[in-house]
Amino acid sequence: MANKRALITGITGQDGSYLAELLLERGYEVIGMVRRSSTINFERIKHIQEHIELASGDLLDQASLIDILEQHHPAEVYNLAAQSFVQTSFTQPVFTGEVTALGVTRLLDAIRLVDPGIRFYQASTSEMFGKVRSAPQNEDTPFYPRSPYGVAKVYGHWITVNYRESYNLYAVSGISFNHESPRRGHEFVTRKIARGAARIKRGLQSELHLGNLDAQRDWGYTPDYVYGMWLMLQQDTPDDFVLATGRTHTVERFAQLAFDVVGLDYRQYIVQDSRYMRPADVDLLIGDPTKARDKLGWQATTSFEALVRIMVEAELESPGD
Repeated sequence: MANKRALITGITGQDGSYLAELLLERGYEVIGMVRRSSTINFERIKHIQEHIELASGDLLDQASLIDILEQHHPAEVYNLAAQSFVQTSFTQPVFTGEVTALGVTRLLDAIRLVDPGIRFYQASTSEMFGKVRSAPQNEDTPFYPRSPYGVAKVYGHWITVNYRESYNLYAVSGISFNHESPRRGHEFVTRKIARGAARIKRGLQSELHLGNLDAQRDWGYTPDYVYGMWLMLQQDTPDDFVLATGRTHTVERFAQLAFDVVGLDYRQYIVQDSRYMRPADVDLLIGDPTKARDKLGWQATTSFEALVRIMVEAELESPGD
């Protein structure tokens, strides 16, 4: 029996790199879609690059998506590509909508045209809940996004449901709450804190400027979450699931634990900076993973404290600045 083949959009990102590792370990042939750009960073996948095949494509160009599907015949497609930084979505709302919202439609429609038997995973997000209607949030909680990114993700989520119900596609959305790792982008607050704590410990900077310290998030470890993504495409029938730890912590608590790892008092180094405040912020996100636990057998296995330690220790071991 031939190895199963999977296409990952966003393979050079945090989630894409961990998912590629997982699929390779399970014997998949992995194709990663990358845009033709001089700014592509292969840092996260350089250790597995010789084991995967890269294909040129863009969520802004449906013809390229059709071409990739026709050439590579994947059994599974994981759409992890997006303009995924919330702050940037306020300054680039149209581009965010083109990629993060309409890009999903282009990919789903390419699947419909080329091979409706492909199983499709859409990376939805807890940012869709935004100004939450109730806590904790589950698959039935109404959406109230508070950023152009969140709005775009709501579109991507519902167009996935629409294609599943209209064309009988195996198309699912994983509503993932915040998941972090040493591969998180530098612009995200968790990586910024972990890196800042390590740099301050090394004497490379003296302060760490942050936005809303009171914002609460449900933070997990990315390798746990990509396993949940894979599980969703192995079920008999397609369905949507929340992936979360079910526990919440403030940005300030993350900072406290990060500085504890390096033996410093965070209060001496944190500066609250209005430049990092969102025009409309999300105060409390906490997920209810009951459905994923009961139907997928999935649960987050890495504690919040262990996650923070993993991230800070990776920064301390990094040869960079």
